[in-house]
Order: sequence, then structure tokens, then C-alpha cells
Amino acid sequence: MARADEDGRDAAAPLLDGPSHADEEGNTYETQDITLKGSGTWFIWALTLSAGISGFLFGYDTGVISSTLVSIGTDLSHRELTILDRSLITSSTSLFALIVSPLAGILGDRVGRKPAIVIADVLFIVGALWQGVTSTVWGMIAGRSLVGLAIGMASLITPLYISELSPSHLRGRMVTILSLLVTGGQVIAYLVGWLLSAQPGGWRWMVGLGSSPAVIQLFILVFLPETPRWLVRANRASEARQIMRRVYGDTKTSNQIVEHILRDIELEVIQASSELDSQSGVPATNSSLPMQWRWFQKIQRTYTDLFSIGCHRRALVIACMLQALQQLCGFNSLMYFAATIFKSLSFSSPTLTSLSVAGANFIFTFLAFSLIDRIGRRRILLYSIPVMVASLVLCAMAFPSTSLDDAGITGPEKAANARAIVILLCLTTYTASYASGLGNVPWQQSELFPLSVRSLGSALATGTNWGSNFIIGLTFLPMMRWMGPGWTFCIYAIVCGVGWVGVWGIYPEMTGLGLEEVRGLLDQGWGVEESWRIFVERKRST
Repeated sequence: MARADEDGRDAAAPLLDGPSHADEEGNTYETQDITLKGSGTWFIWALTLSAGISGFLFGYDTGVISSTLVSIGTDLSHRELTILDRSLITSSTSLFALIVSPLAGILGDRVGRKPAIVIADVLFIVGALWQGVTSTVWGMIAGRSLVGLAIGMASLITPLYISELSPSHLRGRMVTILSLLVTGGQVIAYLVGWLLSAQPGGWRWMVGLGSSPAVIQLFILVFLPETPRWLVRANRASEARQIMRRVYGDTKTSNQIVEHILRDIELEVIQASSELDSQSGVPATNSSLPMQWRWFQKIQRTYTDLFSIGCHRRALVIACMLQALQQLCGFNSLMYFAATIFKSLSFSSPTLTSLSVAGANFIFTFLAFSLIDRIGRRRILLYSIPVMVASLVLCAMAFPSTSLDDAGITGPEKAANARAIVILLCLTTYTASYASGLGNVPWQQSELFPLSVRSLGSALATGTNWGSNFIIGLTFLPMMRWMGPGWTFCIYAIVCGVGWVGVWGIYPEMTGLGLEEVRGLLDQGWGVEESWRIFVERKRST
């Protein structure tokens, strides 16, 4: 017996043609209750890993700046870096990622997801090489800003690309692979930093090597397809069908699934178009206008749609809340300044010590990969955030009356050895709990938005991430100096506590839902109870 959804419609039934429908060859078949299972085809894994190189680039850049800041010495502008220099070099990346994120969403809709990744790779290459050859602080800031443009574009488009290609039962794990590659990039960055930190000018090789993965991905992108959902929206459904058959496998059952999903996508495009005309209050696109003006009018209508329709607005609030929490909890301050913190605690090799934190991040992202589609996004957050709070509070208690000066060294009293070990353990535990939940779940944001506003909604959520990241990168060292580490970590703990309340109150369980199913969940409210009921029922039936 097929399961009925909340509207009373059979969940496996076709949306447009009644009890039976035909595939592209004209073969008519009855729709069955199909449950997606298995680990997916080699094609979807290859696509995910290839696109995920963008995540590796992001992770490498995040990790390498930690080693770079303690290795530059007087190589830039013939002087030691001040706290302001360090903060600007670090936060410029986040600032320009913030600037480009909304534009990347528009670009991804206009030219496609794949070309946007190509542009990001070119920016990665130019920015990395620029950093490697510059001789001034402002030159370094300029290179970091170019990399910020690349990261802002890749951090939006790549999760979107993977989400739109992945089968619903694998989507969480596929997007988590991106996070896994981010953390892997951080580990490699710390290893490279450790190996090159003692070499004269070694930091130039650290940052310059960040161009290599981008070059590799540029060659791979020649063989990668566009996403089926973008192709359907661009009236190229036959191409979308071919790609989806490679993703799901070319069997009778998988072809049936493909036809069902394609019809869901087509219906969503039709519904979105009618809503833009009836609810947004913005007139339909005038075909007599020049192409540039028609595109501007389309963007205007999409913005209005996102903010005026309740389910879209609720999706945006949830996505922005999670992305802000991911950064304001302070994690990336640890990634950016780990070596500076451990140098202040008198560890003999601060870069190597930082590797333990990056390693914990990488290992526990594997845990998230194995659990996210089993126990669910909501529950993994509700379990992991309290551990982050406890770790930050203990770390704050172990950091009494010390501060950072311009050289990154603590004030008159060095931390005792035992206290330094406690701080290291607390930060490692904090990192492990972050990697298990908050480091991954916010990047599932694409599943919250319908196709018509997916790029724009994801762009604004990603912009929230980078705006929060910019605040953290710019304020961490001044807070450590003026407030002390204790109060700094206490503030991060409070942010985590408030975020946990927000997750408990408004974040529904999206695990297992198709991208076209989420819309109905958020139509009348936040859908927390309803989503959990659906999740439990699906777990019982499998």
C-alpha cells in the first residue's frame, strides 16, 4: 500500500498524469511505492568528490592562514605584523566572500552552477599566486580578498550543485562529503605549514600551493554535467533526464523514479511562475524589454517572492539562523588563529599542536557523514551543541588573567603546563562536537528552498555566514587582548546556548525529504512536529 502525504495525495503517484504515466519512449507503467535505498551509483560519488575539491580549497585556505601568520615575520612591509594587520589579513577574505555571495546566487541562476564553479577556480588560482609573490601587507590583503571572492562563490554554488544532483536518501551524506573535504584541506594546510614554517620564505609556498587543487578541478570540470534542476528550469528537460538516469542508474525502477522527480520539478516551476504573478505584486516579465532589463525584472520578482511568501520566508530565517550560529560560535577564530593561541600558551611547536585540532575536525566529520542521514539533522544539532557550550565554559575557566599582545604572546604570566593541556583538550572536544553537527548541517541549506528561490535563498544564507565570519575574524584578537580569553570564550558559549534554543524551536527535520517535498512542510508554520512524525514513520518502514 502506498503511503499518503499530508495533502492526502499518494506519495509515489505522478503529479501530472493520474495513476499511470509514460516515459520518454512512450512506455506506460503504473507508479509504485518506491523507497530509495542503496549507496548510489559511482557517477554521483564521482560528481560529489570532483565538485568537492572546492571544499578542499576552502579548507586549505582557512587552515593555511593560521600557519602563515606565525611564519611571515618581517617579510611584509619590512616589519612585524600588528594585531590590526593580522585581523585585516584574516577578515578581508570573509568580507569579500560576503560581498560576492548574493551575486553568486544570481550568477548561478543565470549561467548555471557549473560555470560559476569555473569562475571560482580562476579566482582561487589568481588569489593564491598573488599572496605568494606579494611583499606588502596591503598586497597580502588584496590576495586574500581575491581568495575571498572565490570562497564566497564556491561555498554557495558547490553545496547547491551537490544537493541538486543527489538522491534524497543520500543528500545529507553527499553534502557532508563537502565538509569532509573542507576539514581534510585544513589538515593538509597544517601539515604543509608545519613542514615549511621553519624554511625562509616558506609561508609563500604555503599560500601559493593553494592554486594547485583549483587547476586540477578546472580540468575535471570539463567532464562534469550541469544540475538537472537547473536544466529543467532552462527548458532542457531531455538533458536533465539523461543526467538523472546516470545518477539513479538505468533500470526500470530507477527510470520510474527519474520520471516522477522530473514531473515534480516541472510542476514546481509552473507553480513558482504562477505565484510570482499572483502573490508578489510585481508584474510579469515583459518580453518586449531588452534582455538585460528582463533579467533585472526577473531578479526583482524572485526577491519579492522570497520575502513575501510564507514558506520561503521561513526557510530563509532557518537557513540564516544556522549559518550565523555556525560562525558566531567562534569556531573559525580557532581555525584562523590556532597557532597564535598555542604559541601564547608556550607550546614548542604551535603549528604542530594546531594539527590536533584540525585532525579532530576531520575525524568527527566522518562521524557526521555516517550519522546525518540516520539520526537526522535536527537531533544531531541538539545533541552536539551542549557539548560545545560545556567545552567553551571549561576553556574560559582555564584561561585566567592572560591577554594577547601584538606578537601573539600572552601577558606577563605564561599559562601553566597543566592549564595549557586542559585548554588544548577543551578546544579539541569543542572542535569534535562542532564537526559532528554545526560544521555540517547548515550547509544542507539548499534543501530548505524551492527551486524558484533556491539560489537566492542560499546566497543570502551564505552571505549571513560570511558576514558573521567577518565579524569573528576581525574581533577575535582584539577581544582576546582587551577582554581576555576567559570572557571571549564565555561569549561564544552564550551564543551557542541561544542557538540551541533557536534550533529546538524552529528547525524541522529534513532528512529523507525530496527537494520538492519541503515546500509543503513550511507552508503553514515551522513544521517541527510534522517533520519529526514523517521522519519517525520513514525510519519504522525501512
